[in-house]
Amino acid sequence: MSNGVPSSGVRSISDDQRRARVGRRHLLARAERVARVEQVADALVGLHATDAATVYLSACARLAEPSAAEVERALYEDVSLVKLLSMRRTIFAVTEEFAPYVSSAAARAIAVKERATLLKHLRDFAEGWDEPRLAETERAVLAALTVRGEATTAELSVDVPALRETMLMAQGKPYEARQSVGSRLLRLLASDGHVRRCRPRGSWLSSSYPWAPVPQWPDVPVREAKAEVVRRWLAAYGPATVEDVKWWTGWTLGDARRALADLGAVDVALAGGAAGLVLPGDAEPLAEPEPWAALLPALDPTTMGWRGRDWYLRPEDVPALFDRAGNVGPTLWWCGRVVGGWAQRADGELVWRYFTDVGAEGRAAIEAEAARLSGWLGEVRVTPRIRTPLERELVA
Repeated sequence: MSNGVPSSGVRSISDDQRRARVGRRHLLARAERVARVEQVADALVGLHATDAATVYLSACARLAEPSAAEVERALYEDVSLVKLLSMRRTIFAVTEEFAPYVSSAAARAIAVKERATLLKHLRDFAEGWDEPRLAETERAVLAALTVRGEATTAELSVDVPALRETMLMAQGKPYEARQSVGSRLLRLLASDGHVRRCRPRGSWLSSSYPWAPVPQWPDVPVREAKAEVVRRWLAAYGPATVEDVKWWTGWTLGDARRALADLGAVDVALAGGAAGLVLPGDAEPLAEPEPWAALLPALDPTTMGWRGRDWYLRPEDVPALFDRAGNVGPTLWWCGRVVGGWAQRADGELVWRYFTDVGAEGRAAIEAEAARLSGWLGEVRVTPRIRTPLERELVA
């Protein structure tokens, strides 16, 4: 494995080949679409789930028969897809089989930090809280959930009154606010793998979840878990740079390099002579898929897949598509490139703007994908939690 400089004699992988891999491996080319949402989650390693709508929109863009009911089946009926606060402190929906690796590789370390932060805030901004009381309250919440089966934070507050207490944050500041102990504590229990989000009260766009207890996942050694996360990621997103791996995982550079070394990642040369990496045996070219188009939602895993994006996204288009925190809004894709952005207006109409000419074939394909999206959305109206400049302009 290289340290950022390609060795002489390594195989080259062109930008065209990288875009071909996106079409095939990210299930965006029509022939690659699948039947079940678990297949989508595994193909992408995980689905971004910070915004409730993203899981549905990302999955349905890749399903042969798009359906919100299919996503709900996996999330809330079979519980074969679970949400974890993990890579980059982002909520990902991953398959139940993969969840123990994600938990060991990323979620548990985040939960340790979350617990320390919550305990500090309780001591500083609430009254009568210390570590033993926090632990006692957690036990009481889990006991109440065991009896109820599932419950909202408000319902649990009836059984555990401590959850109704609040913390006065930033007292005296213009942004002073009270935070519920209950909301913070339930999020902590979720990040620690003790509870899961159930079907929301309301539509599938709602972020008002009841909670339910979950069995603890088996322990996976952290180093083994990190290697497995990177193996799956490199299989889906490779070739990629060490910096891409570090950024996507949110780990230190040392952790990223160690996982790549454990996998025996192979050097390749990217466009411009940059050093990239693939899994052993994965440097051979893939056949180009048929031309494909996609309307991908805010925070879609493909658009947010790499730190270095110039091979699929022009730098001059970034200010229109991203917010100040680096979160992407809805994007138009044509044959492996971001070619514009889209939005849904209040009356349900899908509207978009091209950044470049995609030709008659590209326009027809994007219009067909827009009709497909409108067809399964029906009366549902989606406003992304991430509001970007172009999305705001399009709905104005």
